[in-house]
Amino acid sequence: MAKEIIVNAGIHETRVALIDSGKIVEYQMERESKVTGSIYKCKVSNILPGMDAAFVDIGLEKNAFLYAGDVLPETDEEYPDAKHETPKYLHIKDLIKPNQEVLVQVVKAPRGTKGARVSTRISLPGRYLVLMPEADNIGISRKIDDRQERDRLKKLSEKMRPANFGFIVRTEAEGKTEKDLSNDLEFLMRIWEQIQARAKVTPAPGLIHQDMSIIYRTIRDAFSSDVHKMFIDSQKDFVKAQDLVQLLSPKQKNRLVLYDNPTPIFEHFSIENEIERLLKRKVWLRSGGHITIDHTEALTTIDVNTGKFIGSVSLSDTILKTNLEAAAEIARQLRLRDIGGIIIIDFIDMENSKDKTYVISALEKALKHDRTRTKISNISPLGLVEMTRKRTGETISEIVSQPCPYCQGHGLILSPESVSILVERDIRKTASEVDEEAMLVTVHPEVAEYLIGANGELVEEIERRINRAIYIRSDVHSHIEAYNIEPGDLQEIEKQMLPYRKSQVVEGEVIRNPFISLPRASAWTNGYMVDLINGGKFIGQQVKIKLHKINRSYAEGEALGPVKACK
Repeated sequence: MAKEIIVNAGIHETRVALIDSGKIVEYQMERESKVTGSIYKCKVSNILPGMDAAFVDIGLEKNAFLYAGDVLPETDEEYPDAKHETPKYLHIKDLIKPNQEVLVQVVKAPRGTKGARVSTRISLPGRYLVLMPEADNIGISRKIDDRQERDRLKKLSEKMRPANFGFIVRTEAEGKTEKDLSNDLEFLMRIWEQIQARAKVTPAPGLIHQDMSIIYRTIRDAFSSDVHKMFIDSQKDFVKAQDLVQLLSPKQKNRLVLYDNPTPIFEHFSIENEIERLLKRKVWLRSGGHITIDHTEALTTIDVNTGKFIGSVSLSDTILKTNLEAAAEIARQLRLRDIGGIIIIDFIDMENSKDKTYVISALEKALKHDRTRTKISNISPLGLVEMTRKRTGETISEIVSQPCPYCQGHGLILSPESVSILVERDIRKTASEVDEEAMLVTVHPEVAEYLIGANGELVEEIERRINRAIYIRSDVHSHIEAYNIEPGDLQEIEKQMLPYRKSQVVEGEVIRNPFISLPRASAWTNGYMVDLINGGKFIGQQVKIKLHKINRSYAEGEALGPVKACK
């Protein structure tokens, strides 16, 4: 069965799923501009001789980390043909100085308490080539196995390589013509010229080049000749994707499909339920066995169990079948959850060395489909497999979850932003199923902030998309993941939920709203949000509020002063 790419472009979040033979094998999501791959003009903050590294300011909340080894050229293990002449090792203090301005690229996004990791070795990925300014090497992707094809691509590369540039030929270049590669190179050279021009006029710290959106990267990296269709549920993003495909691969333009069915696209393709299972520890296997996935700060552990599977031949046969099935599912889950770093797999103990070889081979075969670099060791005497998978950012669970405040961080709950996205999807789903002209949405106050947004722009965008009136109210006693959507008659909901009038004075507690900046702040009065033009100095206090403008989900007003306590 052919591959398909499904793109859900929401207001807060864009999600991309890769379907292979009817099963989802890759899942990516983006809620804000991608940091990894972006290029910054940084200023060196301080040198750490003891760590042979430096902290550099690239303009983000935390300083980025620059290793001495990321300033020097090195061999890329993924592309063994790439050769570098490595100079005698120099310490970080010999390479850069405090307050020096340097052009760097983010190779690992900020994660937890750690800042981004950056490198001075810039690389610009295209569809067929990766351009490396100030390098002199040519590499061929190791996934191209045919020796003749490797030789052909290397000769073409040597012929077209500009002076003082190196590049890597990507897997997708296999079988492509010189013109295909030349067009890609010309496209990347134009980007590099733009980067150099911006770097000359941009003060440090500053963003010079932002890596493209998730839809662009998907078209560039995954929309290959074996993808039958790519469905996009946004007219605006569909038009942009058409322009990009016309530039990169015109022959595949007819494989782009605009999805305009009222049923949400991920539900139509039966993806939503699969995504919900990504946050669960236990993953059931078809046979009745299961794997359990646990994360720590240092590594990820995966345990394999026979569960309900009792087999029919012998114990060793039952164990082998479970381990083989688990190997395929583990490879799939690593891609789906985008798990990186050190991974320890505890397969069920096998006494037969031939069975161990079968399991390792099955795992290696399954991981060949993974575009992210992996390394596997043999099974240890304890039955453990150590492996690594390149990590460039947060896992799916880290993006959508936060430590649970109800159990002091021992568990995870969905973040307010994640809940707001679920609510938005349910609002759109409800709108496709009922004819009511309005909806009353009750959520936790932190979720309401994400749904309303600055000056109500987010809730107004949702209303525009579904052509319904929405009234958002908060319930401070609600669990952060709980919410209720109640469709109804517009006049009835208006009468019930909007008893306010202009110039009315009410009372409310002032809070800091993440979507608005001081001196403004917000307040809640009976679950109704008020945007206060002067609220910043009253945060945490109960105040009297004069309402200036009334909207369905929020009001605008000013704080008249703290409420005096009764004597």
